[in-house]
Amino acid sequence: MIEHSKHAETLDPSARWIVAAAAAAAFTLLFFQTMRELATDWMVDPEYGHGLLLAPLAGYLAWRARLRDAASPSRVLGLLVLAAAIILFWLGTIAAEFFTRRLALVLGLVGLALFFRGWDQARAWWLPFGLLVFTIPVPEVVLNSITLPLQLLASRIAVVLLRLRHVPADLAGNIIILPGRELFVAEACSGLRSISALLGMSLLIGGTALSTPWGRAALLVIAIPAALAANAFRVFTAGYLVYFIGPETADGALHLAAGLLVFLAALGLVAAAMVLVRRWERRSSEGTK
Repeated sequence: MIEHSKHAETLDPSARWIVAAAAAAAFTLLFFQTMRELATDWMVDPEYGHGLLLAPLAGYLAWRARLRDAASPSRVLGLLVLAAAIILFWLGTIAAEFFTRRLALVLGLVGLALFFRGWDQARAWWLPFGLLVFTIPVPEVVLNSITLPLQLLASRIAVVLLRLRHVPADLAGNIIILPGRELFVAEACSGLRSISALLGMSLLIGGTALSTPWGRAALLVIAIPAALAANAFRVFTAGYLVYFIGPETADGALHLAAGLLVFLAALGLVAAAMVLVRRWERRSSEGTK
């Protein structure tokens, strides 16, 4: 009975290629518009430009983590996951919700991996799938509900830092009041989108440099306050430059350069945390021997 079950699960080579070609065609037909819209967001919106880095890296990591031995397909589970992806895509289409449709795209890839290569391969591809999730722009409902609190938090921290540097600053909502000038902390300065990019990079660092699930989870948790702190420092830097140099420093190339440097600083904090977590992993591993 066991031998019969394994044989029934395995298709002959010609049939397998036909099924694979049909699945690829159907997947492309269903998700082509979604893939094109997502790629457009990566290229047009600088807040989501990290997708241009993470998506190719996900493809490379998937190629590197492919299993070379014979596949053990999970046909039933794969079909169930594919059905869930189609339903999620349909719901996202009805609600005109981009995030849901793009999440269905990643879920569909998981279903295909299960159907053709089985659970072992899908598990081996956890990192590429996770990276793809972090390339999806944050849904508008989340942006609208969290953006203002994060703006206010960044503004408060920036005002405290400015006062520590003897810069007379007051706060009215998300407007930093300087002598003779006002600095409006815009939605883009909330830090929410930089959190998404930093979480994706943290998952990449943790997935390639750390060996335990708890260590990777700890790195993701650390990435959130690191992004918030870095963003508040970015607002502080903008206020400091506006006060000592002029309002022209709040926009243009200098402002963009400051944002990039602050993001790299947050990434450096995550990398430093990774080194500490990796040492902790090694000590825990040595202690269990």
